Amino acid sequence: MNRILEVNVEGAYVLLEPGVTYMDLHQYLVWNGLREKLWIDVPELGGGSILGNAVERGVGYTPYGDHWMMHCGMEVVLPTGELLRTGMGAMPERDSSGDEKTRPDEEPGNKCWQLFPYGYGPYNDGLFSQSNLGIVTKMGVWLMPNPGGFQSYLVTIPREEDLHQAVEIIRPLRVQLVLQNVPSIRHILLDAAMMRNKSEWTSSTNPIDDEGLDEISKSLNLGRWNFYGALYGPESVRNNLWQIIKQSFSAIKGAKFYFPEDIREHCVLHIQNLTLQGIPNNEELKWVQWLPNGAHVSFSPISKISGDDARSLYSIVKRRCNEAGFDYIATFTIGMREMHHILCIVFDREDPIMRRKAHQLIKTLIKDCAAHGWGEYRTHLGLMDQIAETYNWNDNALMRFNQTIKNTLDPNGILAPGKSGIWPAVYDRNKYKM
Repeated sequence: MNRILEVNVEGAYVLLEPGVTYMDLHQYLVWNGLREKLWIDVPELGGGSILGNAVERGVGYTPYGDHWMMHCGMEVVLPTGELLRTGMGAMPERDSSGDEKTRPDEEPGNKCWQLFPYGYGPYNDGLFSQSNLGIVTKMGVWLMPNPGGFQSYLVTIPREEDLHQAVEIIRPLRVQLVLQNVPSIRHILLDAAMMRNKSEWTSSTNPIDDEGLDEISKSLNLGRWNFYGALYGPESVRNNLWQIIKQSFSAIKGAKFYFPEDIREHCVLHIQNLTLQGIPNNEELKWVQWLPNGAHVSFSPISKISGDDARSLYSIVKRRCNEAGFDYIATFTIGMREMHHILCIVFDREDPIMRRKAHQLIKTLIKDCAAHGWGEYRTHLGLMDQIAETYNWNDNALMRFNQTIKNTLDPNGILAPGKSGIWPAVYDRNKYKM
């Protein structure tokens, strides 16, 4: 299940199977001379499944950064073993009375399967996103036509308290699409962890304090917050957009502006320069080496793009991290109308006390953030029940609806019981709760 089934240049899409990674598709485009025509959108780690990331509603950082939004058409194996094609895929491309020896999964798809996502009738694709209702075996993904020019950039934001002003500047620029891509505001420790491990910055095992953060910022010539983005299009378009962006961020006292070519030493901006033009790599994973035997669990609540929300969210999350003995290593990723606050809880996997503290920390953060209306958008399987329970409006109407569908389509619980907190009636969820 790792085939690239079709790359269509005119329609700017790919049809692929679950085993195809971002690196696989990038290499395919390069080897077939298509990289100059089509770009892919990649998350920060390029070794994962394109289909898998999309159905889990993962993100990338180009203008095509919402991976679920950019999918179009699916083939799905249902719990009954029946094969389903969504959208225009439900309309056969040829007379259904054709060659009866052809298996359904080998039949060609409708010519508009990867062009128009909806087809006719209820839109069912969402039933197979973060769900346990089927196994997606094929998916169409829209690719980004070469924009005709590209320039990544960095804006350093000097002080911790500048976060509020920065987010207020970002919101109108993002909504108006002056900020074309999915940009990110990275805390200094996330960038520091990319460059060196903790023991190279400090001999203390405690969370790094303000004085230490200032020293790291000075050493790396970065701000407490660092904003990464990119410009796409012909030079005249890029220049006009950059003028607006630079003028807007200049309202922050001490903000500085960089292109990759302005910095000689290898740094995060050079890594972002690859990611922001759809070139997959795995360099982002370096921050896991912050501690010996590094492992991590992520916490990713969703909030408004507002200075007040950013400041409150940052304050609560950092305080809880420091109370538990963890450094605050995080970023705000800016979507079309919302922010993902992605916290990386790095721990020593060989230390049982630290493992327990990391688990307890994220459970506490889920409760804290739910109390403010900030909900997790994806998670580790050990936390799915707890997070599902926070989406409990109207006496858990959404969960009851999901369980009704599960019990109808998969009454025996064959596929991934408990995924996203959705358990079939034949299972006792309390037996498996972590």
